[in-house]
Amino acid sequence: MEEILWLFGILLLIVVLAMPVLLLIALVSVSSLKRRVTALEAALAAQEPASASEAERPYGWMQPDAFEEPATQLPEAIPEAAPAVAAPPVEVTSAAPAPPPLPEPVRVSAAPVEPIPEPTPEPRRAPATPSGPNFIERGIERVRQWFTSGNVPVKVGMLVLLAGVAALLKYASDQGWVSISAQMRLVAVSVAALAGLVFAWRKRDSHRTFALALQGGSIGILLLTVFAAFKIYGFIDAVPAFLISVVLIAGLSVMAVLQESRTLAILGVLAGFMAPIWLSSNSGNHVGLFSYYALLNAGIFAIAWVRPWRILNLLGFAFTWGIGTLWGVLQYAPAKFNSTQPFLVLFFVFYLLLPLLYARKASTPGSARIDGCLLFGTPLIAFSLQAGLLQGERMPLALCALGVAVVYALLAKALIHKERLDVLARGYAILAVGFATLAVPLALSARVTASVFALEGAGLVWLGLMQERRLARWTGIGLQVLAGGALLIGAGNAYGDGTLAIANATFMGALLIALAGLATAWLYRGAGRLPVAIAAYGWGLLWWLGNLLHENDQHVAWSSRLHVALLVFGVTGWLAAEVQRRAPALLLSLTTLGCLVVAFPLAFLQVDNYGQPFAGYGLWAWLVFAVLGIRSLLCLRAGSGVIAGLAQLAWWLLWPTVLSLLAWHIGERFTLAEGWVGLLLASPWLLLGLVSMRRWNWLAQPLGEAFDRYRLALQAAVFGVLGLWWLGSLASAGSAAPLPWIVLFNPLELAEVAVLVLVAMRVWQGRDGHAPPAQLVGMAVAALVLVTVMTLRAVHQWGGEPWSDRLLGTQLAQTSLTVVWSLLGVVGWVSGSRRGQWGLWLAGAILMGVVLAKLLLVDRGNLGDLLGIGAFIAYGLLCTLVGWLAPAPPRRAAATNNNEEVSA
Repeated sequence: MEEILWLFGILLLIVVLAMPVLLLIALVSVSSLKRRVTALEAALAAQEPASASEAERPYGWMQPDAFEEPATQLPEAIPEAAPAVAAPPVEVTSAAPAPPPLPEPVRVSAAPVEPIPEPTPEPRRAPATPSGPNFIERGIERVRQWFTSGNVPVKVGMLVLLAGVAALLKYASDQGWVSISAQMRLVAVSVAALAGLVFAWRKRDSHRTFALALQGGSIGILLLTVFAAFKIYGFIDAVPAFLISVVLIAGLSVMAVLQESRTLAILGVLAGFMAPIWLSSNSGNHVGLFSYYALLNAGIFAIAWVRPWRILNLLGFAFTWGIGTLWGVLQYAPAKFNSTQPFLVLFFVFYLLLPLLYARKASTPGSARIDGCLLFGTPLIAFSLQAGLLQGERMPLALCALGVAVVYALLAKALIHKERLDVLARGYAILAVGFATLAVPLALSARVTASVFALEGAGLVWLGLMQERRLARWTGIGLQVLAGGALLIGAGNAYGDGTLAIANATFMGALLIALAGLATAWLYRGAGRLPVAIAAYGWGLLWWLGNLLHENDQHVAWSSRLHVALLVFGVTGWLAAEVQRRAPALLLSLTTLGCLVVAFPLAFLQVDNYGQPFAGYGLWAWLVFAVLGIRSLLCLRAGSGVIAGLAQLAWWLLWPTVLSLLAWHIGERFTLAEGWVGLLLASPWLLLGLVSMRRWNWLAQPLGEAFDRYRLALQAAVFGVLGLWWLGSLASAGSAAPLPWIVLFNPLELAEVAVLVLVAMRVWQGRDGHAPPAQLVGMAVAALVLVTVMTLRAVHQWGGEPWSDRLLGTQLAQTSLTVVWSLLGVVGWVSGSRRGQWGLWLAGAILMGVVLAKLLLVDRGNLGDLLGIGAFIAYGLLCTLVGWLAPAPPRRAAATNNNEEVSA
C-alpha cells in the first residue's frame, strides 16, 4: 500500500509542477495567434485597390457606399438585389417623360438556368482478344467435348453400366441375400453382354459411334464377369479364366482392326496387359507370363503391319519392358537365366522391327516417320536387362554389344539406299557405331580404353570442325563422355597394388580426358560456338581438379592433404590466369577467381583438422599460394575487367581471415583470457579497415586505379565482419587475465571502442564534419549499448556477480545501470543546452525519460533496500542538477523556430 501511495504522490507532484508550464505555453500560443490574425488583416487591406467597384469587391452590396445610391434607382435595385426570388425581374413602365439617362448601375441579374446536359454514354470498349487456353483448359475442353459430342447417352451409359455391374457383383458377394445363385447371375450378365455385343456388331455401319461404344462396354462387362467368376466366387480356375480373357481381348483387337477403330485397339491392348495382373494366382510362373506377353506383342506387331497406330506400339513398349524390369528386380535369379533369355531376345526383336513397320508407311520419299522412343529406347533397356541377366560379366556383355552392333549395321546397310527409310538407316548406323564402341571397354581395361577414347574424341572434334561435319563432332564428344564413364568404372580397382603417385594408368587416363575436354573447348571457342565451348571447358576442368584431388587422397598423408589441396587450386588458378593473359576469356578469369575463393573454406578446414592453417607444411603451402596468387593477379590486369577486381577483393579479404584463424589457435594454445583472444581476432580487420581509409594506394596494387571502384565494397566487407565480431563480443565477460580488469582499459573493450572509432572515422570521412542523422543515431545507440555492457562487466568483475543470464536481474546491476544511464543523460542534456545542439539535448532528455520509466517499472521493487533507494536518490539529484544548469532547450533551436514562424 505504501508503494502505491509513493507512486501516486510522485505522479501528483509531476502534474502540479507541469500545470504552470502548460498554462504559460497556452498563453504564449494565444498571444502569437492573435498577432498573426492582425497582421493578416492588415496585409489584405493593403492589397485591395481603392477604386474597386461594387462588382469587383466581394459582397459589394454589403459595403457602406452601397446605401448612398439615388432614390430613382431603388425600384430597379430592389428586384436585382434579391436573387432568391424565383420569378424573372419585372420591368416598370411610366407615362411621364423619362428623365435624362443616368449611368446605369451594374445589375446582377439572374442568369437563365440552362438545362443540365445528359451525360453521353461512353463508347463501349472492344473486348480484349482472349489468350489461348492452357493445357488444363484444353484438357477440360476435351473432356467436355467427349461428354457433349457424338452419342453421349451410350458413352455415359456404358460408363455407368460398368460401374454398376462391378458394384453389384461386389455387393452381392458381401451380402449374400440375393436368392438367385451367383452362377445364374454371372450367366445372365454374360448373356446380356453377348447380346449387346452382337447387336452392336450388326449396327456398326448404320450407327458407328453407338456401335463402337457398345462393343467396348460389352467386352469390358465380359472381362469383369470372368474376373468375378475367378477371383470373387472361385467358379473357374486361373487357366480357363486366362484363356477366356485372351479370347475376348483378341476378339476386341480383331474388331478394332476391321472397323479401323483406334480406341477399341487401345482398350484391347490395355486390357490385354492388365489381364495377367488382375487374374494373377501368385504362382510365380514367369514362363507363362512372358509367353502370354509374347502372343500379345505378336498381336501388336500384326496390327502394326496393317495400321500405323503409334500409340499401340508405345503402350506395348511401356508395359512389356516396364513389367519385365519390375519382375527382374523383384524375382529374377541366376537359375532362371535359360528360361528368361529367349524372351528377352524375342521382345528385342519385336521392338527392333516395330519402328521399321511404322516408318515404311510414309507416303512420300524422304518423309519416313521415325519412332525415336522405340528406336533408341529399345536397345538401351534391352541391353541394361541383358547386363542384369549376365550379372555384370564383361566378356559376354562385350560379345552381346558386338552382336547388337552387327545387327544394326546390317539394317543400316539394307536401308541406306532407300529414300523413304534413309533417316531410319542413319539411326541404325549411329546405334551400330555406339554398340561397337561400347564393346571396347567391356572387353579391355577401362583405363586403357579411356585414354584411347579421349584422344580419338578430341581428334574427331577437330576433324568435324575442319570439315563442317556435325556427326563427327558429336561422335567425338560422345567418345569423350564414354571415356569418362569407362575410367570411372575401372577407377575402383586402380589402387592398392603398389602404384606410384602420378605415374599410374588411372591418373594418366584422367589427365588425358581432362586435356581432351580443354582442347575441345579451345577448338569450339575458335570456331565461335561458345555454348559447346563452355560445356567442354567445364567438363575438362572438372576432370582436372577431380583427378588431382583424387590422387591427393590416395597418395598424400592425412596431415598434409588440405595443404596439397590448397596448392592444387593455387596452381590451377595460376595456369588459368597465364592462359588468360595470352588469350583473354571470361571462363579463365572466373577459374582464377574461383580458386582464390576456395581458399576460404580450405582455411577453415585446416583449423578444424589441424588446429591452425599453418600447421605442419601449412606455412610453406600458404607462402607458395601467396606467390601464385600475386602472379595470378598480375596476369588478370589485362582484359579481365570486373573479374580482376573481384579477384583482388577476395585476395585482400583472405589474409585477415587466415590471420584471425591463427589468432584463435594462439588463444587456445596458450590459454589466453577471452579478452585477449577477442583483441587478436579483431586486430587484422581493424588494420585492414584503417589502411583502406588512410593508405588506399597500398591496397590498390596490382590493379591500380582500376581497383578504386571496389574500395566501398572492401570497406563494407571489413566493417561487416567487424560488426559481427562486435556484436558477438558483447556476450563475453572480457577477462584480462593475467592483468587486472579495469573499465575501458582492458583488451576487449579497447578493441570494441576501436571499432566504434573506426566506424565514426568512416562516417565522417569526406563529409566536412557533417554526418547523416540516421548514422549519428545508430552510432549513439551502439555507444549506449557498449556502455551498458561495460557497466554489467564492472558489476561482474568488481561486484562478484556471476556472468550469466541472471546478471541483468540482480539489484546491483539494475542500480548501476540507473546511475550510469542517468549520468549519461545529464551530460547530454546539459552539454546540448550549453552548446546549442538540439540533437544532443534531445538524446539526453530521452535517456532521462527512459531511466524514469525504468525506475517506475523495474527499480520500484527494490525500494526496500539501499541499492534501490540509492537509484531513486541519484536520479532525483541528477534531475535537479539538470534543472539548475539547463532548464530549457538550446536557445539556437528556439531562435530558429521563431524565425521560421515569422517567415511563414
